[in-house]
Amino acid sequence: MAPMPAPRGKRPSWFVYLIRCRDGTLYTGVALDVDRRVAEHNAGRGGRYTRGRAPVRVVAASRALEKRAAYRLEWQLKQLRAREKPEALRAWQPRRKPRRASR
Repeated sequence: MAPMPAPRGKRPSWFVYLIRCRDGTLYTGVALDVDRRVAEHNAGRGGRYTRGRAPVRVVAASRALEKRAAYRLEWQLKQLRAREKPEALRAWQPRRKPRRASR
């Protein structure tokens, strides 16, 4: 999932991703560019947890609207059991901020 260039004046989209490691365990992370981040994990430059567990593959990913929301979702997923995580991430929908009324 390549990052979409942010329109001028807009923030880039953040992603929460779930990868399955070689040993069958799951790793949850946050990134602007999921493909680049997975490549880093597979090259041994990702999170410490995945360094000895490559190759990894993406199980699910979801776009968050803001960095803060992405990290909040990551924390929430880490509280779940492994079998619950993929479905929870697929079902999650970002909340959009309400538009301000124009005058």
